[in-house]
Amino acid sequence: MATYRAIEALDGAFTQVERELSAPGAGQVRIRVEACGVCHSDVLGVHNLNGSRSAGTPVVPGHEVVGWIDEVGTGVEAWAIGQRVGVGFLAGHCGVCENCRQGEFVYCTNQPVTGDTIDGGYADYLTAPVSGLVAVPEEWDAAEAAPLLCAGITVYNALRKGAARPGGLVAVQGIGGLGHLAIQYAAKLGLRVAAIARGEDKRELALKLGATDYIDSSVVDPGKALQELGGAQVIVATAASGASMTPLVDGLGVRGKLVVVGAAADPIEVTTGSLIFGGRSIEGSLTGTPSENEENLAFALAHDVRPMVERVPLEQAAGAYDRMMSGAARFRMVLTTGATR
Repeated sequence: MATYRAIEALDGAFTQVERELSAPGAGQVRIRVEACGVCHSDVLGVHNLNGSRSAGTPVVPGHEVVGWIDEVGTGVEAWAIGQRVGVGFLAGHCGVCENCRQGEFVYCTNQPVTGDTIDGGYADYLTAPVSGLVAVPEEWDAAEAAPLLCAGITVYNALRKGAARPGGLVAVQGIGGLGHLAIQYAAKLGLRVAAIARGEDKRELALKLGATDYIDSSVVDPGKALQELGGAQVIVATAASGASMTPLVDGLGVRGKLVVVGAAADPIEVTTGSLIFGGRSIEGSLTGTPSENEENLAFALAHDVRPMVERVPLEQAAGAYDRMMSGAARFRMVLTTGATR
């Protein structure tokens, strides 16, 4: 029986193991992994924070996966062996729950989560449902495409939900794994971009990525600074801090929208007047559907939106995860398996 490498996580500890290679089930494909991004949301599976598995059950983390289909299960017709594909955070909707019946596939209540409820991409092979597959153009470098399947689609969809008008002011709070992509997408969408971060050390990078303005939130109130620029139509908040998002609401223009993509434990505090007088709103945004992800990849390829990545071999997954969690990564860690077509 053929075997493959996999990195298992249990209670925060990583172990490399050899697993037997098995055939995909009905409606599934087996993917030979080329690259897998290391995302902050991997913490859900690494520490079983959602209680998705019984105690003592390990999981293979990773939900930013690019590779090739090397075997298909029964009933699979639209996908073929040798096709280049990706899998993101959400591994495929069920199609029958109430949310799916209303077309809200991202919020499917029976959807597996890659690297949490099912094994993910810290491995040489991954088995995934076909409803979660994303077609990945051959032109993409796998290590650059992988982070776009989660971080990229998250900020791309956040900007689309904001529906900013061409030439309108958009603000991106935080210049990290999400923010450095959001600035690029916004600039390539023809928007005026104000980058918001603490300190001056990221000013040069923000402007290089496409920002037209930089706001140092450690020395000025970012809400007031945005109003001086005319008020933001959309603010994409990527920092994992509700307190840091609170002053942003007052930086919105009339009918402006704060779109939250950074998960934080503390709340965003807002006065009713800030929302009522100006018709402002706050909205959360969670990744996107496979078809939206294909659009995301096409846009990024056509407009040269690229993540800044650090490539690490699969066997160094634990170190890559620790570097990501420490905030030292600039800006996305990506595991590579060495696989070739």
